[in-house]
Amino acid sequence: MTARTAIVTGGASGIGEAISRRLAKEGKQVAIFDLNAEAAQATAASIQEQGGNAIGLQVDVTDRAGIESAVDKVRSNLGRPSILVNSAGLALDGPFLETTQESWKTSIAVNLTGTFDCCQVVIPHMVDEGWGRIVNISSSSFHSGAPGLAGYVAAKSGVVGLTKVLAREFGKLGITVNTVPPGFIDTPMFRRTVDSGFVDLAAQTAATPVGRIGEPEDIAVTCSFLISEEASYITGQVFGVNGGRNM
Repeated sequence: MTARTAIVTGGASGIGEAISRRLAKEGKQVAIFDLNAEAAQATAASIQEQGGNAIGLQVDVTDRAGIESAVDKVRSNLGRPSILVNSAGLALDGPFLETTQESWKTSIAVNLTGTFDCCQVVIPHMVDEGWGRIVNISSSSFHSGAPGLAGYVAAKSGVVGLTKVLAREFGKLGITVNTVPPGFIDTPMFRRTVDSGFVDLAAQTAATPVGRIGEPEDIAVTCSFLISEEASYITGQVFGVNGGRNM
């Protein structure tokens, strides 16, 4: 398990960065895919300085050819990838009647089609390995919706459905596929929604039964378990990490 190669999309910031660091600390070889090349390389360098093994690659998850090229580089530099965490995401907010076609298509492309493409490119390597773990980061908003986030919620709901399909198709090949829908997690993207006035931090904290906003590490530790050998009998499941907001 310790020598396995993991790919983390959106792996240079927020939840993705916490997952990248957690997996590296546990001995995985980590390929950090991120739209921000400098951040991906800086995070990889930081992991290397701490004794881990990581590479940072600029990857736009809306670019299928770019995904394929990056996965080839992972195979050449770190070995066959058998762990995939799809954490790249984008939230474009606005009232439904003001949502443009461009905004809608971008939300679907990043949050849903990007997950589909990454899975489709990486799964053949898992099939060859005879073992694989996929964790798709969705969103707790799929439970009850979120006003002003039509594209994001629709796409993340699709990620939950895709997870269940993949779990059924590939379970007998030693590949498990689960999804983690985070609640409110203190990430740069979350802070932007707070700063813009879209989210009331005090109100959301008060509405959370455990009395705090989540940390990226809360998601990372859940992913760590789902990737472990001990979780081999768990697939197609939705693991809410939300402080009790959605039960």
